[in-house]
Amino acid sequence: MPDLHTIRKNNLLTAFQAFAEEQLGAGIPPKGLDQSFALLLRVSPAALSGHKSGKRPIGDRLTSQFEDALGRPKGWLSEEREPEGLTPAEQALISSLLNAHRRTNAEGRRRLKALIRDFK
Repeated sequence: MPDLHTIRKNNLLTAFQAFAEEQLGAGIPPKGLDQSFALLLRVSPAALSGHKSGKRPIGDRLTSQFEDALGRPKGWLSEEREPEGLTPAEQALISSLLNAHRRTNAEGRRRLKALIRDFK
């Protein structure tokens, strides 16, 4: 079971992914999405990067700040979420892949997708 630090980081990454998909769907170019998300959360882009990478923990005060900024209920950032209907091994694999996908740049995502395609 992941610790609270990991749960909060994973939920922040999930929130960022949803934000990015919404922005891209609205025709906003991908460049600058990190800065826009940091502005929404009321933190610096450098702080956001540290939180997304797991190098900077998300404390209780920031948790409340992030939940308010995202319009999420109190405690949302601290709740563990798992995909439904999968075995524990499948859930762990998906979690690892999502973390790798979310932590890398466009080139890393292309390489990850190429690796997956090789197994089809």
